[in-house]
Amino acid sequence: MDDNYQEIKKNWWDRNWKWFVPTGCLSLLVLFGLFIAAIFFGATSMMKDSDSYKGAMTIVQNDKYMNKILGSPIENDGLVSGNISINNEVGNCDLQIPIKGPKGKATLFVVAEKKGEWKYREISVHVDATDEQIELISK
Repeated sequence: MDDNYQEIKKNWWDRNWKWFVPTGCLSLLVLFGLFIAAIFFGATSMMKDSDSYKGAMTIVQNDKYMNKILGSPIENDGLVSGNISINNEVGNCDLQIPIKGPKGKATLFVVAEKKGEWKYREISVHVDATDEQIELISK
C-alpha cells in the first residue's frame, strides 16, 4: 500500500444532496398546498358560520313549496361560494349555496345587506332537475 494514500471524506452536503434537494422541494410544495387549503376552508367555514347563511338556510328549510320539490330535510350539498363583507355592523353578502333534499338538488342564491341585522334583498332557488327558478324573497 502506498504511504502517500489519503482517504478524502466528503462533507454532509456532498453525501446527501441527491435526496435532500427533491425532499426539500416536495416539502415546500406540500406546505404551500396546505396553506392554500387552510385559507380556502377557513373562508368557506366563515361563510357557513355567518348569520346570513344560517338565516337563508332556515328560510328555505321552512318553505312548504321547497319541501314539496326537494323533500325534507333540505341541507347543504357542498362548498359555499360567493362573498361576505362585514365592517362593524354594516356589511353585505352574495352567496351561492348548493342544497339537496331526498327528491333532488338545487342552488340557493342569497343577496343581503347588514345594517345592524341582515335584510335579505333576494333569496331564490334554482332547481337542477327542472331548471325552475323559485323566488322566496325578492325586492
